[in-house]
Amino acid sequence: MTNPLRDPRDRRLPRIAGPCSLVIFGVTGDLARRKLMPAIYDLANRGLLPPGFALVGFARREFATQDFAQVVHDAVREHARTPFNEDTWQQLAAGIRYVMGDLGDPAAFAALNQTVSQLDAELGTGGNHAFYLSIPPGKFPTVVEQLKASGLSQQGADAWRRVVVEKPFGHDLASAQELNRTLGEVFPTGSVFRIDHYLGKETVQNILALRFANAMFEPVWNSNFVDHVQITMAEDIGIGGRAGYYDGIGAARDVIQNHLLQLLALTAMEEPISFDATHVRFEKEKILQAVVLPEDLAASTARGQYAGGWQGGELVSGYLEESGVDPASTTETYAAVKLLVDTRRWAGVPFYLRTGKRLARRVTEIAVVFKRAPHLPFAATDTRELGNNALVIRVQPDEGVTVRFGSKVPGTAMEVRDVSMDFGYGESFTETSPEAYERLILDVLLGDPPLFPRHEEVEQSWRILDPVLDFWAKSGTPQAYGAGTWGPATADAMLARDGRTWRRP
Repeated sequence: MTNPLRDPRDRRLPRIAGPCSLVIFGVTGDLARRKLMPAIYDLANRGLLPPGFALVGFARREFATQDFAQVVHDAVREHARTPFNEDTWQQLAAGIRYVMGDLGDPAAFAALNQTVSQLDAELGTGGNHAFYLSIPPGKFPTVVEQLKASGLSQQGADAWRRVVVEKPFGHDLASAQELNRTLGEVFPTGSVFRIDHYLGKETVQNILALRFANAMFEPVWNSNFVDHVQITMAEDIGIGGRAGYYDGIGAARDVIQNHLLQLLALTAMEEPISFDATHVRFEKEKILQAVVLPEDLAASTARGQYAGGWQGGELVSGYLEESGVDPASTTETYAAVKLLVDTRRWAGVPFYLRTGKRLARRVTEIAVVFKRAPHLPFAATDTRELGNNALVIRVQPDEGVTVRFGSKVPGTAMEVRDVSMDFGYGESFTETSPEAYERLILDVLLGDPPLFPRHEEVEQSWRILDPVLDFWAKSGTPQAYGAGTWGPATADAMLARDGRTWRRP
């Protein structure tokens, strides 16, 4: 009989990465400080990194290794999810190294090669090294070419080399295809990890558990019962100091092309044969291939720019007044689009995707809105406060699931109104959910790819979005909307044409 304590299928056993290093390019940037370094510490604190683990920083700033270690220490103290533990820190600090240099400098990459070779000898990292490109996308080809020229991308017989790239994966289909070619010339497909941090969130992964582990949901997850689906990612903040990145990119490229289309794929996909990465990706790709745009893009898309005003008791600037933004910019800070999925399951069911900054509140959710009951044996006045049933998956904040349905109001009269049944992660589980980057970084080090979109998914996403971006480029300027509202009037009109309204989370 198999001992369950030694069975690799036993899900109670944590998956621990083997000896390796993670090299972070752009390590002095905001993402590295707020997310990557704390996530690495939290993994170490949970016992999921081996003693033979090294963190190598690469940037232009003049640091000695001890100076860089202090930067990591400060970032961990400020942003880590788990409590600070001195023993964990000492173990992690023993493997910290720093290489100074320019991304285009062959000498700097020769020094990096020497550093990882020393780690192989001193810490036993075994030639296993992952390269995290926390840098502007325009620099990806330069770094990948340098990794090849320096020999850093070369894998040994019993060792691996992997590359991790952050979104955006190109700015249109052509640039995405070029990026994929560049990566593919240096790293094999299974060694390229495209980070979409939303896919690392527990609630996003729970979509598949909710659908395929429960007999009560899947039978109604189709056009016979579903009226429409709304997928929302709303932020209550502006662009902050990100004008250099955001202006010219916009809400659609920044969020819809990756996060929201991935959420659509998980919501609409067919049941995979298994949760092996190949099978999950195959079903996601099939759904993205089936997504079509309505013919009238003027009626089925909306875009806006936030104006100045009061939000949360604070006077805030409009987008065009933000530091670093071109006063004539037509970059959208709000984007909404109606999509159709051309399959038997979803025929006639519209998927409405929207995202925006300076909206009424911060929330990301998927709302599956059901059709009204075909017959209501009540007087009209009995059900005037009854809306459509809905199942709402809250991705952030207050992660959980809400089911909205009709119930009789206590009393002698027959009056039916909406009520909600709520599941919250924080109330049902004692263990706090790991940060998305914890899960994703660990999966990179383990070589486990289910949560990372393949280049086929990326290219399909651009195929969907490119016509919308082209249409907007020829159709004037985005409509202004007030800070603290739910977006421009054109977005409300888009749903009103279909006899529907946006949810107000």
